[in-house]
Amino acid sequence: MTEAEKMLSGEYYDTRDPELRSMSSRAKDLMRVYNSLPAENTKLREEILRLLLGDCGENVRINQPFFVDYGRNITVGSSSLINMNCTLLDTGKISIGHHTLIGPDVKIYTAVHPIRAEERFFVDENGNTAVRTKTAPVSIGNYVWIGGGAVILPGVVIGDGAVIGAGSVVKDSIPAGVLVCGNPCVVKKQLA
Repeated sequence: MTEAEKMLSGEYYDTRDPELRSMSSRAKDLMRVYNSLPAENTKLREEILRLLLGDCGENVRINQPFFVDYGRNITVGSSSLINMNCTLLDTGKISIGHHTLIGPDVKIYTAVHPIRAEERFFVDENGNTAVRTKTAPVSIGNYVWIGGGAVILPGVVIGDGAVIGAGSVVKDSIPAGVLVCGNPCVVKKQLA
C-alpha cells in the first residue's frame, strides 16, 4: 500500500513520502496561481479549480485567498460558495454538498495525531524523526451554512440543512436540519 493510499484509508502514513510531497507541491503551485488571479477572471479561476480539486460542480464560487494541502481530496457540489481566507486541509477527504455556504475564515481539518506526546513522533530506519499522522474525512451535506470563523475537526459529518454558528468549533457530527453554535458547538434548535 502506498503512503497516499494509507493516508486516504485512515492509517498512519509518512508525510515525507516523495509522491505526497509532489502532490502537495502541485497543489501549492495551483493555489498560488488561483489566489493571484483577478477576481473578475472567472473563466481562468474555474479552470484552475477544476485542475486543483478532486471534483467541482457547476456554479461554484471560491473567493480568494483559499488554502489547501492537496486539493485533489476535496469535492464541492454545485452552486456552493466558499468565502475568502478558508483553509481546507485535505490530507483526508473533504466532501462539500450542493448549495452549501461556507463563511470567511472557516477551517476544515482532516489530520489526526496521537494524543499521547510520546506517540506523536516516530524514528524511521535511518534514524530520522517524523510526525505520526493519520486522517479522518469530513463530510458536509447539502444546503448547509457554516458561519465565519468556524472550525470543523477531523471525522465530522454535518447533515443536510444544518447551520453552524460563526466561531463554532465542531468536534462531533451534526444532524440534519439543526442550528448549532459554541465551543464545542451544541444544538440550539431544530430548524423547520
